Amino acid sequence: MSAGPRNGNAGIGRRALLAGAARTARAAGLAAAVGSLGTATRAAAAAPPAPPGRYPANWPDPAPYGLADNRGDLWPREDNSFVLPLEPRPGDEELGRVWMRDTYVNCFRVGGRRPLYVATGTTRAPGLDTAGPWNDGIFLWTAESLRGPWRLADTTGIRPGAERGKVWSAEFAGENRPGRTVVAPWQEYWYDDQFGKRGNVWAPEVHYFRDTWYIVACMGDRSHKVGSFLLVSEGGVEGPYRLAEGNLDKPFGDALPDAPYIDHGARFHIDGSMYTEGDDAWLVLHNNGYARFRDDMEDIVPTTGLPEFQQQPYTPEPYLEGAYVHRHGGKYYLLQAAWDRTSTAADGSTRHAYDTAAPSRPQYQYNTVAAVADHFEGPYSPRWTLGVGLGHTNVFTDAGGRLWATFFRNPNFGYWADPARLADTAVPGVVLLEWTGPQGDRLYVKRPAG
Repeated sequence: MSAGPRNGNAGIGRRALLAGAARTARAAGLAAAVGSLGTATRAAAAAPPAPPGRYPANWPDPAPYGLADNRGDLWPREDNSFVLPLEPRPGDEELGRVWMRDTYVNCFRVGGRRPLYVATGTTRAPGLDTAGPWNDGIFLWTAESLRGPWRLADTTGIRPGAERGKVWSAEFAGENRPGRTVVAPWQEYWYDDQFGKRGNVWAPEVHYFRDTWYIVACMGDRSHKVGSFLLVSEGGVEGPYRLAEGNLDKPFGDALPDAPYIDHGARFHIDGSMYTEGDDAWLVLHNNGYARFRDDMEDIVPTTGLPEFQQQPYTPEPYLEGAYVHRHGGKYYLLQAAWDRTSTAADGSTRHAYDTAAPSRPQYQYNTVAAVADHFEGPYSPRWTLGVGLGHTNVFTDAGGRLWATFFRNPNFGYWADPARLADTAVPGVVLLEWTGPQGDRLYVKRPAG
């Protein structure tokens, strides 16, 4: 039985591109093997043809399936992207701007008022080079225009004298009261002889659903338990926020076998996201999982043994994270972050592929791959490269109806880890997208015209 919604929100060779056309035909056979994906194909075929030139065209995919498309047209550029001018916090003064990973931006209309843009992401504490082994919480910025001005959320009425814009932190454990938990014990800071202070929060997202503000976030890999959780606002977007009942003892979902830096059984599904449609909401996780939220939004159902998206994996399937679902044009787009790893092809050229880790396959760019389906749970189409360097992104629609995605330029590995580029990494960036229409059904970074 379906668990998802049905109605509702440089270098790829010529040989590979030509082979991509043939792969289009093979994809139909693969879709049939997966199940009812043919429904999407038939629906597209039955739709009236779009006026010539109204939509940009799909690109032929590199072949075989799993090669990465790293053409410059899919990169954020000066003509299609910019970095948000977020108001710096006191700890950002030395760098001169906000350091951010996992950038999240969205546009909301609340009660018929003017658009409200909200931005957040993974930030680092003053004095640290990264967001680990600990950081100081979740910060929010708001604006009435995507171009700004972007101001830290006004939290002064909630915590007078505290740092403005900080809506949740392990520091707030002292606010716990009987029947109202802000920070669970597994989210609190702790200490060890190797790393000292430990405990970090990752990849927050802000959502407005049924007249309530929510934040989905993840405790990072130096925490007591690693995994996704939900915060519920008892006021506006600035909070105050409390923890959902389903996360009092643990993150969402099942414990996973791999647990670097922490005890066995303490790692759960990371990078939690939320998808809403009508009066229903779903939790979207990495490792291919999802679950429906309970009607009261205090937990998910089921709490263990989560269903999985019907996807068409690569062979072999690499590690994917940052899963996000966006609905556009009546279709569901499943976005995931994947490393484009380089290796040497048989002809001596550089091969770019979404491959598994190996010393001979260094990381190049942290990309976003996408797939499209008629239904939330799938079956999803073969994946394609939506954008280069957009890994761990979200897609949103601005007040004028244009589609955007976020990026941050991953400083840990690959292209952006070059010391000459590090000053331009970990940024709150946004890039314009384009839709290839009801026949193409794809989203890409806005490509140059012509």
